[in-house]
Amino acid sequence: MDSFQQLLLRRRSIRKFTDELLTPDQTRTILEAALLSPTSKNSRSWEFIAVEDKEMLTRLSQCKPNTASLIAGAALAVVVLGNPLVSDAWIEDGSIAAINMQLQAEELGIGSCWVQVRNRLYSDMVSSGDYINELLQIPMPLEVVCVIAFGQKEKERTPADLHTLHWEKVHIETFALKTGETES
Repeated sequence: MDSFQQLLLRRRSIRKFTDELLTPDQTRTILEAALLSPTSKNSRSWEFIAVEDKEMLTRLSQCKPNTASLIAGAALAVVVLGNPLVSDAWIEDGSIAAINMQLQAEELGIGSCWVQVRNRLYSDMVSSGDYINELLQIPMPLEVVCVIAFGQKEKERTPADLHTLHWEKVHIETFALKTGETES
């Protein structure tokens, strides 16, 4: 097994997948990663909908014009939901579960991509979340955080490079502007 840092360097957003399906064991392992993720006060404010049906993946890919189209080519999409009545940290809880699934997928050699849904629009009158709620019969008060698309990578992406990290985003002890910087 690679080091955790190597896993982080390799994990890149993959938007093109092959037609190969995931095995039941791969899908289960990805979902286990979600269920193993920590939550605020152990509230487990998340819920997940695993979608493998090609027709439903295509319909799900229409939740945001253009930018969610990659879901149609995925072997699996996991809709990450949160319950704001269970925890005020439902967004964070769902986000942690989402990245856990993505890291687990990368460890298995499977590609993934986060599709933001919360605060996004399907149309001028309908939110992306409302579109998905109706499509997948999601009851209130659950809210969609994101959809994670999974599949066998069409091609590998170059790993991230430690030499290009944005260290200017790290502040020690206080938030102090660096010499020559101005406030934005």
